[in-house]
Amino acid sequence: MMTEEMLKNMPHMMMNGASHVMAKPLTTGAMMAGAGFAAGKGLLGGALLRNPLTLLAVGAAGGVVAGFLLFKYQKEIIDGLSKATGMGKDFALHQKENLADLMAEAEEKIEGVKAPVATDIQSAA
Repeated sequence: MMTEEMLKNMPHMMMNGASHVMAKPLTTGAMMAGAGFAAGKGLLGGALLRNPLTLLAVGAAGGVVAGFLLFKYQKEIIDGLSKATGMGKDFALHQKENLADLMAEAEEKIEGVKAPVATDIQSAA
């Protein structure tokens, strides 16, 4: 059962809990997205978005904007992608080295003899 003390503190506790939830960026973003969706639906209306010609025009405009941004920032995009692929290759090479080391240790334990350790896998690749 709830005591009088608990009932007196309940609004204060509820307010602290709500402010804690609202402090999270995910919750704030979800609320902003919901408000934006509701506002957009109210301003544009459902009938306008159901018109195929309107959807075609919006799609074409979006494609033009995306194409312009890709053209404008193509050097930065290419640099970023080449950096990411280089990082991926390095990661794969490190994993191959780690796997070779683990296999060598396993063979040592099985045979009881010290097996030669793979020294440089990068030169083989």
